Amino acid sequence: MLPEQLQVFERGWLSSNNVLMRGGDGAALVDSSYVAHAPQTLALLEHALGGGRLARLVNTHCHSDHMGGNRAIQEAHGCRTTIPAGEAPLIDRWDDRELVLGFADQRADRFRYDDTIAPGDTLRLGDIDWQVLPAPGHDPHAVMLYAPQERILISADALWEDGFGVIFPALFGDVTAFAETRATLESIARIDVRTVIPGHGRVFGAAGPALERAFRRLEGYDRDITRHARHAAKVMIVFALLDKRRLPVARLPRYVEEVGFMRELNARHLHLTPEALAEWLVADLGRSGTIKRDGDDIVPLVRA
Repeated sequence: MLPEQLQVFERGWLSSNNVLMRGGDGAALVDSSYVAHAPQTLALLEHALGGGRLARLVNTHCHSDHMGGNRAIQEAHGCRTTIPAGEAPLIDRWDDRELVLGFADQRADRFRYDDTIAPGDTLRLGDIDWQVLPAPGHDPHAVMLYAPQERILISADALWEDGFGVIFPALFGDVTAFAETRATLESIARIDVRTVIPGHGRVFGAAGPALERAFRRLEGYDRDITRHARHAAKVMIVFALLDKRRLPVARLPRYVEEVGFMRELNARHLHLTPEALAEWLVADLGRSGTIKRDGDDIVPLVRA
């Protein structure tokens, strides 16, 4: 059960969930979703605020599906924007690789920020005090927001009901990333949580079972990083499909060779020819019911 001043917009998998809070110094939104969905995000805000203005936008981390709508919201609402302190240098130089943008065939509009938050800070949003907690792993600079009195955790991509976000640093040589992910999950296990608002998927109440599933998955990835690399390759193809809506099967070998993320992932971990990688992706995602063939193209079967 969420407080009445807090509203969650559960989005399709291409976009992060948005958390809207009312009260105090004005309405605040946590995360802005993917750039392609900015008009929908603005419409949701328009309806929820009754034409009122958003005072503040806060990002849990700066990946495209969480900050892609920042600039559109800034232009529409003139709101103060707050990002994690570790992300600020990357935003300042718009680091394509570290922000996992064009390097992974993802998009976002460049935006400004007004201030930063760091672990140990407390934010007052929606008349609720939120502790800023570190959440390295998926993104080394990510944070979570925890309201101890209400026992609510905004976990972003550190914990979903059935998993967590791709641990990008581990795939490109950061030997500490799996340990950092484990430490983040352990930190969640130590706090008193009644309600988890994840970055993707539905709000859920029982953190224990979700943590058990997350720890099991992490252990499997840590034992065999190739397993995580295969998972990441599938995730990124599905993300691209959700954005583009379709990809020609014949073009897929060239796509996995042209996109830097896919090319480097394959070279480091999978060691397949582009043709073999493309064939495996189509077959595996088809078997799982994630994509289907539509004539000469592949199209997604999950929600955008």
